[in-house]
Amino acid sequence: MTAFDLIRPYFRENQRRIATGLLFLLGVDAFQLFIPRIVKHAVDALSAGTATPLLLARDGGIIVGFAVLIGVFRFGWRHSLIGTSRRVERAIRNDLFSHLLTLDARYFDTTRTGDLMSHATSDINNIRMATGMGIVAVTDAVVLGGAAIGFMAWIHPGLALMALTPMPFIVLSARVFGRRMHARHKAVQEGLAAITEHVREAVDGIRVVKVFGRGKQVDDRLGDLSGDYVRRNLRLVRVTGSLMPLMIFLSGIGTAIVVGAGGRLVITGAISPGDFVAFISYLGLLTWPMMALGWMTNLVQRGKASLDRLAVIFDERPKVAEPRRPITLPDPAGELDMEKVSFSFNGSRQVLQEISLAVEGGKSVGIVGPPGSGKTALLSLLVRLYDPTNGTIRMDGVPLTDIRTAEVRRLIRFMPQEPWLFSGTIAENICGLAQDADPGKLDRAVTAACLADTIKGFAQGLDTIVGEKGVMLSGGQKQRVALARTLYDPAPILVLDDPISQVDTRTAHHIIEAIFADPARTLVIASHRFTAIGPCDEILVMEEGRIRARGSHDQLLETDDYYRETWRLQSLAMEIEEADHA
Repeated sequence: MTAFDLIRPYFRENQRRIATGLLFLLGVDAFQLFIPRIVKHAVDALSAGTATPLLLARDGGIIVGFAVLIGVFRFGWRHSLIGTSRRVERAIRNDLFSHLLTLDARYFDTTRTGDLMSHATSDINNIRMATGMGIVAVTDAVVLGGAAIGFMAWIHPGLALMALTPMPFIVLSARVFGRRMHARHKAVQEGLAAITEHVREAVDGIRVVKVFGRGKQVDDRLGDLSGDYVRRNLRLVRVTGSLMPLMIFLSGIGTAIVVGAGGRLVITGAISPGDFVAFISYLGLLTWPMMALGWMTNLVQRGKASLDRLAVIFDERPKVAEPRRPITLPDPAGELDMEKVSFSFNGSRQVLQEISLAVEGGKSVGIVGPPGSGKTALLSLLVRLYDPTNGTIRMDGVPLTDIRTAEVRRLIRFMPQEPWLFSGTIAENICGLAQDADPGKLDRAVTAACLADTIKGFAQGLDTIVGEKGVMLSGGQKQRVALARTLYDPAPILVLDDPISQVDTRTAHHIIEAIFADPARTLVIASHRFTAIGPCDEILVMEEGRIRARGSHDQLLETDDYYRETWRLQSLAMEIEEADHA
């Protein structure tokens, strides 16, 4: 996708407003071009001694009338064109956010949040300026500049040709400086993105920064990034700061030529004093387009650099693709099976290798193993956060790749390992910001997650604000709110990743009872605490991306050393904890 391909639909959508704004702008230019003709008439009358108070009053009144019309029309083009640029800004930002929501987890694994924030703010602001004032500058440069040259040639072609002597140098300067500005604008935006990401990361992890005393290192790093950003801007300013003075200098040369050559023409009678004054006025009108050419080059190159950066994002397509002929499961039984599934995050190291698994509807499967054994990766494949590198995953005999991702996630409720909360209320986090939350579902989810007593302890109850990422709650409370959100809207399949890792043994026992209470629901649960997977119909023991053992709890106690030893140590820890509570 090119930069023009990206911006074209927004121009087409606002073409009437743009056309209206251009008509107003052309009106302003026309009125500005006629004012020197009125001045010429008055000056010639004064020079010839034929001027009367009435004639001068009439000419002055016409100029005042044109000035009023210029003001009205200028408001019109600003309302239309600048308003359009704001609408384009809003549309691109909304479309960017909507597009980001379509991308899968793999994209966000490798993209910095600070870069995305820079795209959504600074880049879009640059595009707004280019589509608003950029259009104005282009129109003035073409229409006002071209018409002014035409009137100058009408007054005296030779003088007009001499006045335009610097023009080739202006065009050449704009081209040379434009290329340099484009590259340096992109460098500046990349520097801003690095600062944004560093600040976001530091604020996000402010507790870690304070606990480990890393404030100075974080501050020094920001200083380095800021210094680099300043240096990038200075390299850009050396170009942009040189272009405008150069344009003014070259325009000044044209003015000097006109004063010298035009004055001689007046003395010799080749042109009248009024023509000379009008010619100077038109040259003054031409000065703005010449200056605007430099400003326009800056705006357009800045906007194009930002468009190029955004086009890269809009060109991204989710690796988890939607099926061309999707299959719908009207009455899902909740069966899951994996056939020789392998997976790699980056295309090199295999996180999962040759995994085969079959889960009947209404049955439960537990997954255990040391950290890094592939438990979370396996669960992520079940809900199509990623697609396997090799092998097939099916639901009720249908490959997941043949089912819409929205349908997959409607049929599977998934609780990730990290209990992410939004900065709203407890109720909003559980109900997913739904406007028509079901009180019955909410109450059942709260009870199943053992949150009822916790919520009673808050003055605002379910309306308690949890803060950014749930900062106002403890780790166990956040995990239970996340679990309640997963249980709020029941689905045929429930997939849980370490759901009781941050709660005490008694609370964990009640939660596990609630999770296993529905015999019709298919359950897949990964956990480091074996009490969570003990009741499962089948348990998988994973190691280095492979299934090293499988069976029931009792079978694994007899056949697998890792399972038996881990169970022994956890049982001992539970006995000590119960003794402390006794």
